[in-house]
Amino acid sequence: MANETARNIGPVILLGPPGAGKGTQSKQIVDRYGVPQISTGDLLRDHVGRGTELGLEARVIMARGELVPDELMYGIVATRLREADCQRGYVLDGFPRTAAQAGWLDAFLEKEVFEKSEKCPPVVIQLLVDYTQLLLRLTGRRSCPTCGRLYNIHFQPPLVDELCDVDGSKLVIRNDDREEVISGRLAAYETQTRRVADYYRAQRRLVAVNADRPMGDVTAQIFGVIDSHCLGGC
Repeated sequence: MANETARNIGPVILLGPPGAGKGTQSKQIVDRYGVPQISTGDLLRDHVGRGTELGLEARVIMARGELVPDELMYGIVATRLREADCQRGYVLDGFPRTAAQAGWLDAFLEKEVFEKSEKCPPVVIQLLVDYTQLLLRLTGRRSCPTCGRLYNIHFQPPLVDELCDVDGSKLVIRNDDREEVISGRLAAYETQTRRVADYYRAQRRLVAVNADRPMGDVTAQIFGVIDSHCLGGC
């Protein structure tokens, strides 16, 4: 593990639809390699909360009910990626979401000045999951409103139907996990985020991983991709 947390792995980009396991696998990468997870959502909330110049601009836009434009997000992401803890690498969470953002990231990494030993191109991993499996993962999710414990009625059910194993509370379904909402989320992924995969595939930089397999097997596949990437280019 000491060797893993000292090597340069460069940027790691996980692509996949909602329910593919990006959050779970991001945590595994962070724990193994000792690099930060960079969430654009967290960054935006942090800038707004601290009242930075970028955050104040974002707050005005969000108050109007509008999406924060790419140009503003680029500044927020660039500021974070220049911090010292990102020099060996990082996991990008929620970015890039569009082909335009992927192009900006490539240009940003190309023009940034690092020591040659710290340069490493992004490794882009696409988590492939069968559509039926995605629906089971998402529609089957339940959470305890008291302790926060998560279940899945298909794969990790509670001991007593619809009740939390820890405190007996009635389990709830998040609004995001209702079937009508999930259909919209998956459709949005197909029409927008999937273009990011096409962008990296055209550059022969996309590596597909079978995410239908057990979590540990998926993690092992991802570690293998990252390790091979490092040996080949870092």
